Amino acid sequence: MKFKSLQENLRKTLWGRIDEGELTGLRLAAQTGFKQAHISNFLNRKRNLSIDGMDRLLTVQRLSVLDLLDPSEINKRASIPPPSDDEFENIFVVDGAVAADEPVIISMKVREIQKFKQNFLRKLRPEMHGRRSDWERFVAVKVGAGDGMSMYPRLLPGATVLLDRHYNSLQPYRKGELNMYGVKMNDSCIVRNVELAGKNLVLRPHNQSHAVEVVPLVEGENYWDYLIGRVCHIGIET
Repeated sequence: MKFKSLQENLRKTLWGRIDEGELTGLRLAAQTGFKQAHISNFLNRKRNLSIDGMDRLLTVQRLSVLDLLDPSEINKRASIPPPSDDEFENIFVVDGAVAADEPVIISMKVREIQKFKQNFLRKLRPEMHGRRSDWERFVAVKVGAGDGMSMYPRLLPGATVLLDRHYNSLQPYRKGELNMYGVKMNDSCIVRNVELAGKNLVLRPHNQSHAVEVVPLVEGENYWDYLIGRVCHIGIET
């Protein structure tokens, strides 16, 4: 894919957000530091952006170059094993930053592959906000020592959590039971129970000896921007 095609796909993405009321040209100009006329000329195909300009737009809109690529083209160039032809599905174990930001997982980002029964995955109910339909739905992440102890005894250090990235709603999956989520924090993934209090995202540990964290939502942010996905399975090595 050529650079010009990436710019065109970025325009389409930005126009989609504008049409849905998530964004305005004025807000985009304020976020990037560009003049509004500069943004308008780009959106209306009167000019292109430099590489630095593209980077700035991608950063403020929390986009990756991968968001602008055709997933089928990426998969053609990747050496990820094909889906299983038996009753199991290949699920990729990745770093937290990859799970948080990359819609399509490429081979070089895969740490290992685990198998889950296809019947189990099909039964899981999605609850999606924002633009997630093109994201690979399930990924797995290894839990670090801090996360494991903060969510003890529901988690342990070294556990592997399966994340449903098509479930980034705070709607309880089961009545009366708190969801656990992979949450994007400092370009990585932590696991917490999550609540919304006004314009603040509240991250609650299960272990009461650990501190509650509060994330203020700034203008233009939605709580689901921070939710990588619901924890739908926990694997603990013994």
